[in-house]
Amino acid sequence: MKTGIKGIRRVSAVAVIAAGAVLNAGALAPVAQAATVATPTITAKGGFVMNNGTGKSLYTKAADTRLSTGSTTKIMTARVVLAQPNLNLDAKVTVQKAYSDYIVDNNWASSARLIVGDKVTVRQLLYGLMLPSGCDAAYALADKFGTGSTRAVRVKSFIGKMNTTAKNLGLTNTHFDSFDGIGHGANYSTPRDLTKIASSAMKYSTFRTVVKTKTTKQKVTTKSGGYRYMEWTNTNPLLGTYSGAIGVKTGSGPEAKYCLVFAATRNSKTVIGTVLASSSVDNRTADAKKLLNYGFAK
Repeated sequence: MKTGIKGIRRVSAVAVIAAGAVLNAGALAPVAQAATVATPTITAKGGFVMNNGTGKSLYTKAADTRLSTGSTTKIMTARVVLAQPNLNLDAKVTVQKAYSDYIVDNNWASSARLIVGDKVTVRQLLYGLMLPSGCDAAYALADKFGTGSTRAVRVKSFIGKMNTTAKNLGLTNTHFDSFDGIGHGANYSTPRDLTKIASSAMKYSTFRTVVKTKTTKQKVTTKSGGYRYMEWTNTNPLLGTYSGAIGVKTGSGPEAKYCLVFAATRNSKTVIGTVLASSSVDNRTADAKKLLNYGFAK
């Protein structure tokens, strides 16, 4: 009888040990799985990624370091335009000689190739701004939506609106001194701030439609009352090459190097981020893809 009780105790002890092993293995399994998501290495000087739905940070590298932004500045240009009260996207804007002269004066800056005297809509200017990164389109929008009696005053007013918007978004490391990224010594932001600007802009359906467009053909009215077609191609290399890509904007320049604000959606999750001061066009794209992959894996 005593022997039987000892036998039962031995069996019970083995069962308890076995159960504990199973429980321990179960508790450790998720930890081991999480460790397989390696943090990527990027060539860009700064990078930031977040979950656009929750705002949760997923990756940071010098995320709050102030850097030149190049043409990614134009995200804020579009954001300010789209926030205008009673905005009429079909309102016509006459292309001025000053816009094309500006391109030439700035060493043939990136251009939407707007033609003096043509009448283009605000919506078309947004395509010209965001796809070919037209500095002439940016100038036209700043002139249109700034306030004042002269073009110079209106442009200054518009840049003021860009800075006010940044302040209202709670961004403390961003300042603009241009409407297109051709700065004058005080045009800067950070990977985190730029990502938040882009996230804010993506709340506007027009912005989302424009930045995910690969190519567009727009009918504009000529000075003589006829029409012509303007064709623009998006400079964002992720569109069509990265599954789920929905935007946002490239940027480059002597000081800015190569920048990219990017976003993609997969399985109802949108990841949005920024790389600033990458070393080349190819590395900029590779950096963005690495960070998107990492963002979706997190």
